[in-house]
Amino acid sequence: MNSHLRRAAVAAAAVSMAAALAACGSAKEAGDGGEKKKQDKKGPLTIGLLLPENQTARYERFDKPLIEKKIKELAGADAVVLYENAKQDASVQQQQVDTMITKKVDALIVDAVDAKSIASSVKKAADKGIPVVAYDRLAEGPVKAYTSVDNERVGKIQGESLLKELGDNASKGQIVMMNGAITDPNAKMYKDGAHSVLDGKVKVGKEYDTKEWKPENANENMKGAISSLGKDEIVGVYSANDGMAGGIITALKSAGFDKLPPVTGQDAELSAVQRILSDEQFMSVYKPYKPEADAAAELAVALAQGKGTDAVAKSTVDSGTQKKIPAVIVTPFALTKADIGQYVGKEGFFTLNEICTEKYKAQCDQAGLK
Repeated sequence: MNSHLRRAAVAAAAVSMAAALAACGSAKEAGDGGEKKKQDKKGPLTIGLLLPENQTARYERFDKPLIEKKIKELAGADAVVLYENAKQDASVQQQQVDTMITKKVDALIVDAVDAKSIASSVKKAADKGIPVVAYDRLAEGPVKAYTSVDNERVGKIQGESLLKELGDNASKGQIVMMNGAITDPNAKMYKDGAHSVLDGKVKVGKEYDTKEWKPENANENMKGAISSLGKDEIVGVYSANDGMAGGIITALKSAGFDKLPPVTGQDAELSAVQRILSDEQFMSVYKPYKPEADAAAELAVALAQGKGTDAVAKSTVDSGTQKKIPAVIVTPFALTKADIGQYVGKEGFFTLNEICTEKYKAQCDQAGLK
């Protein structure tokens, strides 16, 4: 080989090697996923927040502002929170995830309308390097972390409270069970928790899985139960949440009950607190929103910054598609008339003025709320 050909061959080999090294570097960078990209990001963080519905007052009243406040505390006042509410429409929520991906958020907090159908959207976000925190409901798909209350414990608290209130009446009739929507994995946990306490202690005359958790659907179901069982046979109602309890109580009143049977609930909504004071609803479950909201913000910011979740999540849970998801689980509490006073005015609960309007002044006085 002459000198010109040797020089050409050496040059070609050098170019080839440089190209190979560049390709290796590109492959390595691609293999780093979103973590390296998040660590190198300049400027304020942008966190997406998707909540499922606005019929339950808690989401707009507590969850949204508490999460936004904590994100800004952790990531700086210039951090951006992009918020959308799906209004109980799973397809709308999937579109909202697409929008958040287009806007290139650094992390996404999702309270799923439908935990199963959201899985493909969670994967889309993950494929773009956007970590997803499942909030309140355990979404399927490759979520990076999860925070919620101890949902089976919620059902146990409801069941235990109902049995205690029924006393000897537990053997003198039947109860109606109004569970939540089958699309919500929490609803099954509430139901399982309640059954673990109620089964064998009281007869369940009618049981429903209530479509979309809607009060009007619970109202129709309750009317059907009253028609089927007869009002004299119904000694209590297990209602999985406060919104449905409102629809149930309306049906009970319309049926002409001389004395309303005890009705459970969950979420400690303002209207439910006032019904408890008025002896229309027996109890609710108070879920401390602040620690749950704080955990969601802490997990999202840590993941957006390319950090792990070990400093925040101390336990793990399994979903239908994923094992050992880092989790923060918050303890719930029973809320009866006797308990209201200890929570009034605390962050994540209502003020005295909000509860004790003119309409409920006498009930508040009677309960010692002044």
